[in-house]
Amino acid sequence: MRRGCCTFVFLLCCLIGAARAASDPGAVELPPGVQVPAAAVPGPDFDVERATKAYLALLNPAQRARSDAYFEGGYWLNLFSTLWTLLACAVIVLSGVSTTLRNWAERVTIRRPLQLLLYAVPFILMLNLLTLPMDFYAGFIREHQYGMSNQTLPDWIGDLLISLLPTLVLGSGALVGMYLLLRRGGDQWWLRASVATFVFTLFLTMISPVFISPLLNDYKPLPAGPVREAVLSLARANAIPTNNVVWFDASKQTKRISANVSGLLGTTQVSLNDNLVLKTSLPEIKAVMGHEMGHYVLNHSLRHSVYLTLLFTLGFLFINRLWHGRLAGFLARHGIRDRGDAAGAPVLIALFVAFLLVASPVQNRIIYAGEAEADMFGLNAAQEPHGFATSAVRLGAYRKLEPTPLEEWLFYDHPSGRARIYASMRWLKEHPGAYHPGASFQRPE
Repeated sequence: MRRGCCTFVFLLCCLIGAARAASDPGAVELPPGVQVPAAAVPGPDFDVERATKAYLALLNPAQRARSDAYFEGGYWLNLFSTLWTLLACAVIVLSGVSTTLRNWAERVTIRRPLQLLLYAVPFILMLNLLTLPMDFYAGFIREHQYGMSNQTLPDWIGDLLISLLPTLVLGSGALVGMYLLLRRGGDQWWLRASVATFVFTLFLTMISPVFISPLLNDYKPLPAGPVREAVLSLARANAIPTNNVVWFDASKQTKRISANVSGLLGTTQVSLNDNLVLKTSLPEIKAVMGHEMGHYVLNHSLRHSVYLTLLFTLGFLFINRLWHGRLAGFLARHGIRDRGDAAGAPVLIALFVAFLLVASPVQNRIIYAGEAEADMFGLNAAQEPHGFATSAVRLGAYRKLEPTPLEEWLFYDHPSGRARIYASMRWLKEHPGAYHPGASFQRPE
């Protein structure tokens, strides 16, 4: 009863915060069009550092302070979200709900896979319900407080309910598969789990933008015009096998700009969100798409899946060591029989989430390396250094532009805005002919 009252009070505070946040004017955005400070125009005295500082000055101190506060708050949010998930898992185990679900599933059927499925679906629903307050704060309240969200509360709830279906399907499938491996894999279960994780991670990376994302947004062909032709020209020049260029209505949810190149086996698709198409310039769009095509051409999906699987393997070994060590008595006292017992799923998830928090700097470095490579690929492919620098400043509305070196190493999975602008200006210094003073703001009708 006390736990339910605390949750109710938290939700009530969140709703009050939502009402206040709705009146927030939001962060001031850069005007449409590529921005070229005078100090960034190529000439005999062009200086990379001075040009970089000129771009950073496009955001005023108030905007920078807002961006820094938003991004730095994310460090704490990641910690608190992890702690909240650990608490939710503890509640499910200590209340006896987990063993009750397992016992019910075993009474319903003697088939092991079906028992696991009957456990997994209500468990995932319960875990999502218990973490809902934190999700609501992070995904709705905080986004409105910093002017990053365009969603109403009903729309946010609607998206939450829609996303619950793939969460249940993929989550329950993953949980069933994991426990079959735990049961049949013996002492080498972690090795089999790593192979399965690699396949699952690669599968999600490739198919999610094509088959899952359209559940939340309306994807339609990008109309003919200079933007579509520029994207297709970049795709042809970099041997990306597709004529399928779409855009989607992300503006109903967020003010962020984004794009991706995804798919496999004939499903390759180039996707741009409408914020990128309608609120930026053609040089920026080309720069962003050059970056995204870099991920595709350089096979980052495959490489990241391999590296992250190796990291996850360490997580599985960590879990295995604890499961048969310090946790053995705790598990037995709460009715969890062995590592193949589905009732231990909350403990398994809690341990893995805790491991990922500790290992997050390593995970960030893995992603960071690919992002830096895609940046350089994009600069060389699109040859739009000012478009790339302007988009980096635009992203600076919600990403801290100038972190300390240690801060960037620990918390950044993309190069900082300053690093990206500096790279653009360094590239421009070596390619001064890439400056296009007549670049204009163009968008499809």
